[in-house]
Amino acid sequence: MTIHPAFLRHAGRSLLVSFLLSGAICQADVHLPAIFGSHMVLQQDMKIPIWGWASAGEAVTVALGDHTAKVTADASGKWRVDLDPVTTTASPLTLTVTGKNSLKFDDVLVGDVWMCSGQSNMQFGLSGVMNAPAEIAKADDPQLRLFSVSSPQALDPQTDLKGTWIVCSPATIGGFSAVGYYFGRELRHTLNRPIGLINTARGGMPAQAYTSLSGLQKDPPLSHYVDDYQKIAADSPKAKEAYPAALAAYNDQLKQWKDVNGAAYDAATKQWQNAVNQAAAKGQPGPLRPQFNPPQPKAPDLPVGPPSTPTVLYNGLIAPLIPYALKGVIWYQGESNAGNGLEYRTLFPRMISDWREKWNQGDFPFLYVQLANYMGHQISQTTPGEVSGWAFVREAQLKTLSLPNTGMAVIIDIGEAGNIHPRDKLDVGLRLALAAKHITYGQNLVYSGPIYDAMKVEGNKIRLSFKQTGSGLQMSAPPWTPTGVPAPAPTELTGFAISGADQNWVWGKAQIDGNTVVVSSDRVASPVAVRYGWANNPACNLYNKEGLPASPFRTDDWTGSKPAPAAPPPNPAPKPKATNPGETKNQ
Repeated sequence: MTIHPAFLRHAGRSLLVSFLLSGAICQADVHLPAIFGSHMVLQQDMKIPIWGWASAGEAVTVALGDHTAKVTADASGKWRVDLDPVTTTASPLTLTVTGKNSLKFDDVLVGDVWMCSGQSNMQFGLSGVMNAPAEIAKADDPQLRLFSVSSPQALDPQTDLKGTWIVCSPATIGGFSAVGYYFGRELRHTLNRPIGLINTARGGMPAQAYTSLSGLQKDPPLSHYVDDYQKIAADSPKAKEAYPAALAAYNDQLKQWKDVNGAAYDAATKQWQNAVNQAAAKGQPGPLRPQFNPPQPKAPDLPVGPPSTPTVLYNGLIAPLIPYALKGVIWYQGESNAGNGLEYRTLFPRMISDWREKWNQGDFPFLYVQLANYMGHQISQTTPGEVSGWAFVREAQLKTLSLPNTGMAVIIDIGEAGNIHPRDKLDVGLRLALAAKHITYGQNLVYSGPIYDAMKVEGNKIRLSFKQTGSGLQMSAPPWTPTGVPAPAPTELTGFAISGADQNWVWGKAQIDGNTVVVSSDRVASPVAVRYGWANNPACNLYNKEGLPASPFRTDDWTGSKPAPAAPPPNPAPKPKATNPGETKNQ
């Protein structure tokens, strides 16, 4: 090994000795990625991959309980074993990995492992929900284990990540995903087995950031994301060189701005947040965030580009987890792709297929949340609107059910007009758990609200039939409201619009007839299409008798008579907040 003389002059002999010793240790020591640790949960009833690094040719022994496997590290020092399946156990086991050194991980449970991913509504912590203090106080379950990935984005797939397994308790749960917690808690109560939750959600992020480069390359309509990535990757060396100076300049500018505007900004922001909270409590849109002139300086993008750069979250958050054995994935995302919901029909199922291909674990369950109602109430409109970015994303999510082993939780009834982060995460988690109970665990129960199946024109009316009707269709009110005051029982079915071939939509009169809905209007003599809940925040109230809401849908595929949502600019970079970062509103 050759040491440059300049290193000796500046570092000194003691640092050189430490450097040589640490290099020798790193070469020889067996080590594993951070996803392996004490308090972890390993997936039951399937092969358990354990992998890591050692010296080239080093013999490594892995033992979990009475299961043992041996392997020799390859020429690059990589090794992997697949332990034989282990049946669930609530009794802690010890995982030991031995080479030239020995590692021991205590309090290891075997049960079901679910990844919780998406953007900020999945990231949203339990401390932000309604009745948070009471919910946190009772979150004491040593059989529920939590892991939050805190790694940065990256231009290339990473082999390790940042995070630590923790035991669920009132002291640890506050910042963890509320949706993930409620989902895991319900499975714990139902299955009575250990549950591990791995949180890889990141606020404000689009689905293309969670998809690998090779995955994006498989669908030609997504080639513009490949082009975006390649340009940023090509510019990265120059950006890396310029970043320290840009960061220093930003810090100076920010200090100067805060010296002049900081107090006024803090006061105005506090006043604005109070107004937002008051509006949300009334179910109304909140005021716009106050603008300052000059605006607060913008931090420079990292050399790997903005966080929304295609592939960078896959590389930093997802790739290092592969091939950790999973039971399945729950997903809550779509807000940051609302500018191009039509493209989401291709992008979202491609991302799901990409993860399944990379894990090579078959079509593991992928359960996701359809976007909630948000922004101005549709009920205030005299005629049905057609242009709705969120409606197109919901449609893309509905169509993604065509992929095998997928399920969707509909939450069109529990959003908040003035809050992109609705506080009712309990019903979200419970509805995802219902899907898991049926799709993953084979329980015979009603797990979904009504899903549109077919239509039939009957004179001046259209009859709609549905799947997932449960024990019957009904009108109903949401189980939760932002004000805490129960919603009144509905007196008429709402949310249905009807049109003739002229594509002029009017509100329809809708009636439940058995397990069908009949829609008509005196203004449409020859109807050809119906839409239900087709708006950012629709007023709709069709449920099944099990209390699960119907998914919004349309029977047409028109895009020409009125403008479809415009595509967002390349690589939108929403500005995250410090806690539970929000999404940019794309209309």
